[in-house]
Amino acid sequence: MSDTLILGIETSCDDTAAAVVKNGHEVLSDVLHTQEAVHAPYGGVVPEFASRVHLETVDSVVREAITQANVQLAHLHAIAVTQGPGLIGSLLVGLSFGKALAYATNIPLIGVHHLEGHLFSARLGTTKIPFPHIALLVSGGHTNLYAVQSYEHYEQIGRTLDDAAGEAFDKGAKMLGLGYPGGPLIERLAQSGDPNKAPFPLPYPSKQSFDFSFSGIKTALRYFLQSSHEHHPDTTPADIAAGYQTSIIQVLMQKTIHAAAYYDISDIIVVGGVAANSLLRATMREHATTHQFRLYFPELRYCTDNGAMIASAGWNSYKHRIFSPLNTEPFAKQRFRENQIHCPQKEPQLDFHHMS
Repeated sequence: MSDTLILGIETSCDDTAAAVVKNGHEVLSDVLHTQEAVHAPYGGVVPEFASRVHLETVDSVVREAITQANVQLAHLHAIAVTQGPGLIGSLLVGLSFGKALAYATNIPLIGVHHLEGHLFSARLGTTKIPFPHIALLVSGGHTNLYAVQSYEHYEQIGRTLDDAAGEAFDKGAKMLGLGYPGGPLIERLAQSGDPNKAPFPLPYPSKQSFDFSFSGIKTALRYFLQSSHEHHPDTTPADIAAGYQTSIIQVLMQKTIHAAAYYDISDIIVVGGVAANSLLRATMREHATTHQFRLYFPELRYCTDNGAMIASAGWNSYKHRIFSPLNTEPFAKQRFRENQIHCPQKEPQLDFHHMS
């Protein structure tokens, strides 16, 4: 079988990214233009600014990806581009560029669901991940659990009911006066803190659901900060960051481990921007080992939004000859496609007490 080269373009939020990937896993190039400096003064992504910067940079980022891969446009088998979900203005820039490039070169276009891209990020490199597996997708905009029978066969078994974990980190960092992006800043500050000095309740530790909810822990942080000088005079900002981070990580770990046990699935992948968090990685590895599950993370550079994961997901669509018409439109919100897999028909009764 001949090699398949896919160009991936990602502009769903505030990073402009492009990559060329061979055979779905071998990354030949990976180019990223970050907008952190643009949005940092505002404590979050400003959609109008994001789309404007994408418009200014997408051409040069794609050109650099093709140059680094040492390929010609004519060598590409397909152009995969994020179709959604995300910021509609940002998506429109990337998808319009991808459609124009596909039209000009007569190369097939593949619209990729952003979440499916993240699920493919764990296979970039040489790691082969068995099926079925449990997937925790945890990022700034999404916190979902999937039972994955194959890359054509997903079942969403849990989701966030309000804020995503990454959003909780960003908003928590803003309350702590740390800046943006919040996740890495809280992680860095927490390294010198003691979580036991600022304990927070687990956010939505329901024993009847694999769903998540992080709005309550943000409220708990706000109240803690308002009363910290009076009721917690010995706590430092580092202690508060450590307690806040630990609470979020614990519930992510517990629900993921219990999902694997409930569905009797031995393999777990953790993907998305929050998958780069060192405490999440260490906590998941500890409990996966204890409960005899195999655990897989993407390389750190593939946790956050990137073009390689879009190209990898595009490769899977290319294999099945699934292409997109040139009138394909972006979508800001759309539920990820789901297919039911066979699983026990019973309500989950989850015992979290021994997991902490």
